[in-house]
Formats: sequence, structure tokens, C-alpha cells
Amino acid sequence: MPDKELLARHAQGDPHAFAELVHRHRDRMWAVALRTLGDPEEAADALQDACLSAFRAAGRFRGDAAVTTWLHRIVVNACLDRVRRKSVRPATPMGDDATFDAVAPKMPDPTDAHGVSLDVRTALEQLPYEQRAALVLVDMMGYSVDDAAQVMEVPPGTIKSRCARGRARLAPLLIHHRNRRESRNVGGVEGGGMPK
Repeated sequence: MPDKELLARHAQGDPHAFAELVHRHRDRMWAVALRTLGDPEEAADALQDACLSAFRAAGRFRGDAAVTTWLHRIVVNACLDRVRRKSVRPATPMGDDATFDAVAPKMPDPTDAHGVSLDVRTALEQLPYEQRAALVLVDMMGYSVDDAAQVMEVPPGTIKSRCARGRARLAPLLIHHRNRRESRNVGGVEGGGMPK
């Protein structure tokens, strides 16, 4: 059954239609929330907020865009709401830094894929929300610029500029990952120099 029909059935009172819709799209919705916020707990809360908003707003869906675009727009908005709320909330002290450092998990080797993922997530957190969301949608989720523009409700040119600015800000933060595989021997000849 197409997404639009499921959404219409939900709006008409079908008790199972919305659950099916969420089941179909939850992984991508989760990925958008997690990559946008960078914190699994915040992402889970934002996704829950988004699902509740979508559940309530299903009757107002106009059908101008794909249901997936509509759902992802709601997720992005829920993430933005969390970012806004968090920015006005005062930070809570963690207590003794030495105690916290002693019980905190140790960072993995930065040469493995998990370490790279953590570095990228940390670097993304340093970007303004709008740039981070645009990069997540286009570069990480594979959205076209036009689709990302629909999700974020801005012109495509705005998405392009946010991505360009975001990439420019990420580059110096992730430069240590550049050419890692080639650093061993750029020339490809054992011992360096010219081949014999």
C-alpha cells in the first residue's frame, strides 16, 4: 500500500496504518535525527516528538510532497526544536573531572572506522544547526539538493550554500583523516624514490 494511502487511512481512523508507515521509514528517520543531533538520547527524544507530531498532523497532509519528505521535515523540525531548547537550558556541572574521566569510556583507536565516525560526529556538532542538517541530508542520507530543500523548507540555493559552508568548516576539523592510506609510501615504491 502506498505511503499516501496509509497516511489517509490513518487520518480516517485506521488504528494500524500509522504504525505501518513508521515501521517503513523509522530507520531513515532515526538516521536523520541521530546524525543531526549527534546524541542518541536527544535523537530518540526528537524522533519520539516527530512521530507524535506526524500522528497528530496526518489530517493536514496536503500531498504536495512525498510522505517521506513530509516525515523527514517533521524530524528535522523536532531536532531544531531540541537544539533551540538546549541552547537556552543552563549547563549542569558534572562534578569532579578526575572522577568523570576515570569512569568515562576510553576513545577507540582513531584509525578504525568507528573512530572516524566519532570524529565526523564531533566535527558536525561544531557546525551551526542549518549547515549540519543540510550536510546530513545531502552528504550522509543521499538526498538531492531539491529534496533536502523541501525537507528544510528553503530554496535549493540555500541548501547548496549551507552545504558548501559546512564542508568548508568541516575540512580543517577532519584534515587528519585525509590521505591516511597513502601516507605510508606515496610513490608506491618500497623504500621511496624512483622504481628500478
